[in-house]
Amino acid sequence: MSFSMLRLAVLSVLLTSNINTVCAETDISSSIQPLAVHSLVLDSTLKADTAVAVGERGHLFIFDDNWLQRPSPTQAHLTKVYLLDGKLGWAVGHDATVLHTQDGGLSWQVQMSSPEIEKPLMDVLFFDELNGIAIGAYGMFYRSKDGGNAWEPEFHAELLFEEDIAYLEDLKAEDEALYLSERSTLLPHFNRVVQLDDSRLLMVGELGLAAVSEDKGISWQRLDFPYDGSLFNALVTSKGVYVMGLRGHLFKSEDGANSWQEIALPIQSTLNGGLIVDDNKIRLVGNAGVIIDVYHDGSVAMVAQRQGENLVTISRDTHGKQWVAGTKGFIELKQE
Repeated sequence: MSFSMLRLAVLSVLLTSNINTVCAETDISSSIQPLAVHSLVLDSTLKADTAVAVGERGHLFIFDDNWLQRPSPTQAHLTKVYLLDGKLGWAVGHDATVLHTQDGGLSWQVQMSSPEIEKPLMDVLFFDELNGIAIGAYGMFYRSKDGGNAWEPEFHAELLFEEDIAYLEDLKAEDEALYLSERSTLLPHFNRVVQLDDSRLLMVGELGLAAVSEDKGISWQRLDFPYDGSLFNALVTSKGVYVMGLRGHLFKSEDGANSWQEIALPIQSTLNGGLIVDDNKIRLVGNAGVIIDVYHDGSVAMVAQRQGENLVTISRDTHGKQWVAGTKGFIELKQE
């Protein structure tokens, strides 16, 4: 199965034209495309005085009074970007691609690219300038201990269903090659990993996967989560942790991810991204152009619904302005 469109399928993002991943790194991959800011954007983030974003066909952006495209060393779709500080950052995407910047997004270098894997990485998180992890489709999990120069794969069998553990044990004794092949498809997609206030990690994904780690992802413990559908994102606030997913499902924990309560929303659109607005409110975006505020007391308020587009990410720029982005690129969200 080809995963050139997996990130889009996971987010239920509907495109009006076909997009084919180009795996080869050619001169055209570094060209600046004037309409890139109006194309599919899959993630954006702000750290210190640096705002960056990523999207389809290897598009990379920085904010300097407006969103500007930067040269890219890849044409693989980029799904997530992470900034450790105002200078160091990593972006991940299809073909198990990892990019790295040391100058706040002005330039990027390829640290890993494996088109033969045919799976996308969905998220990346660094704990310091050397140690980080990247996660993705079918339980893909990589760890770096040298700032991303080398990445080692890990297989987290503790996140398998019990019946799959038994199946693999039997298969390993009979056919090692088939065992390795089957093992690579049995874990759910890992979609998002965040660090909680107590330094534990929370990872969410397909089939209601929610798991925590106390040792930076070396081992994981599945949580008893009240939903078995797709979970796409998580947001850590001072008053709780939010997890969002398919068809408008939103959950909150106020006890360190030990228990979860669902928050009823007046929409059924898949939720893709979120922003902490202030101590009392988060703002979520999703498919069908949904923008919705959720207050910490559980009340909600629709902000807007942009017809004909799907929103994937929301963030602030270096001036504090809010931007949403998705299938039609960047849109400044005018403040009330």
